[in-house]
Amino acid sequence: MLTLTYKKSKRLSNLSYAIRGPIFDKALELESQGHKILSLNIGNPAPFGFDAPDEIVRDMILNIRNAQGYSHHQGIFQARKAVMQYTQEIGIHNVAIDDIYLGNGVSELILMSMQAILEEGDEILVPSPDYPLWTAAIKLSGGKPVHYICDESSDWNPDLKDIRLRITPRTKGIVIINPNNPTGAVYDRDILQKISNMAADMGLIIFSDEIYDKILYDGNTHCSIASLSDDVLVFTYGGLSKNYRAAGFRAGWLILSGPMEKAASIQEGLNLLASLRLCANVPAQFAIQTALGGHQSIKDLVCNDGRLCRQRDLIYQKITQIPGITCVKPKGALYLFPKIDLRSFKWVDDEEFAFQLLEDKHILIVPGSGFNHADKSHFRIVFLPREDDLREAADKMTDFFARNTKTV
Repeated sequence: MLTLTYKKSKRLSNLSYAIRGPIFDKALELESQGHKILSLNIGNPAPFGFDAPDEIVRDMILNIRNAQGYSHHQGIFQARKAVMQYTQEIGIHNVAIDDIYLGNGVSELILMSMQAILEEGDEILVPSPDYPLWTAAIKLSGGKPVHYICDESSDWNPDLKDIRLRITPRTKGIVIINPNNPTGAVYDRDILQKISNMAADMGLIIFSDEIYDKILYDGNTHCSIASLSDDVLVFTYGGLSKNYRAAGFRAGWLILSGPMEKAASIQEGLNLLASLRLCANVPAQFAIQTALGGHQSIKDLVCNDGRLCRQRDLIYQKITQIPGITCVKPKGALYLFPKIDLRSFKWVDDEEFAFQLLEDKHILIVPGSGFNHADKSHFRIVFLPREDDLREAADKMTDFFARNTKTV
């Protein structure tokens, strides 16, 4: 009898997803031993008492019998129509209903997009830090992610000079994540305009991840980069997971805009890929029209006395009071991305810090290197837990940092 070892594909060898990586696995092991873990690692609203709006749930229930069969491969008409009307609200011009694709969350649509456009060795510019799915999807599709700097000293805005230096003849497009995960940055309109101009000059496609476009604090406003030019092909991504606290519904959309007469081949590819997976989750598609057209309850959560804003302010204040820790205050999204002055502490890097924090204090965070950030001195905190839990976490972390401070 042959002795065989079944191995995973080599294409997966250099892929990682630190949000559910080795540190997460260690947390599961500790939970199985009876330890209570405070999870500050993933932007999943539901476990922390953020429910999807009742009218969205009600519409899904009312339409459940209409959702038993496959839908159109791009999505049901009324949902795509609602997304099309939303593009008019945010200033994206001339979007037709066939320029919109619904997916099982933005994650599926990102992978479909990369599979549709990339040849082996094509390069995509990706922010550093990034949401790691982007880097993984590019690699899995045969492309090469090339990370450009987002400047911490400039509120984590993209470094335009660094972007320009990284463009080569193999560069196919550029990813922006705005509002940003993991930094909480909301990009300046002037920066977005310059990226759009650069893309137009160099013939690049822009991939704009805007899943947090309504989660904005302190009066900050979001500008969709697709609204700034009709001459650039832009893929804009949104969905129900964050703004509408419905991550488990897996409902996202992709909007194509710009010179669509030049993108017929790409649309053929997207239509093929959308057909191969038959359709997106149909019950959740019935929630999209209600979500986009109804009361935007997220506004109540992000206003100055809203729950999300209060939680952001609390954890930001607590974390920045710890000696050796600095942080740019997030303008949007659900995360802090603090920096550790490693010269002051006993850890070699962010990963060692994250493992030890989990083992000693049972707090689960994600190290900054998990977001493809070369400077291994950051970590991401999710501020979805209630204020009492965040206060407890901050107090434990204050003690943890104090106990691990280097002595002179």
